Amino acid sequence: MSAPDGLDRVWTVPNVLSGLRLVVAVGCFVAIERGAFPWALGLFLTAALTDWVDGWWARTFDQISRLGRIFDPLVDKVLVCGAFVLLAGRGGESAIAPWMAVVVVVRELVVTAVRAEMERLGHDFSAGLSGKLKMVLQCAAVVLELAARTWPGADCGGPATRWLATGTAWAAVAATAWSGAEYLVVAARRLDG
Repeated sequence: MSAPDGLDRVWTVPNVLSGLRLVVAVGCFVAIERGAFPWALGLFLTAALTDWVDGWWARTFDQISRLGRIFDPLVDKVLVCGAFVLLAGRGGESAIAPWMAVVVVVRELVVTAVRAEMERLGHDFSAGLSGKLKMVLQCAAVVLELAARTWPGADCGGPATRWLATGTAWAAVAATAWSGAEYLVVAARRLDG
């Protein structure tokens, strides 16, 4: 039996970090649902930073794998979509409206399906610049919304933070739609070529 190709590795540090990030995401969702916003904020920040670490590790130590190219963005989508849906459903004054959560979830489902098919056909379909910008804006919108809910009466959670969270949520939705359209165009070109 031959040794697995480098791309076929499963138990790499980035893949383990992605698995841990999924567990942290579930903890974040429980905290949001229970209204424990300080915990949710801490868990969300931990998960978002772990995403950066696993990507850096994979590139630096040549631990990029087929599983990682699918699993890492999937966990990102679970984290962001779950946070958007739960925060949109919390009611009250929220920067994240329910329709915004729908846009984010639909885009992520479509891109995940396209990415899976492209990977199946042997094409590397890693995130481009617009996808990375979209992720940063989505995470920033969630962090600002959680901060506004954590400290509603304080300077860092008052009207300025609420306004900034709303502006960031709108920017995140615009970047989400743009990057989704860009992914579809790139996939169509690769399939035609």
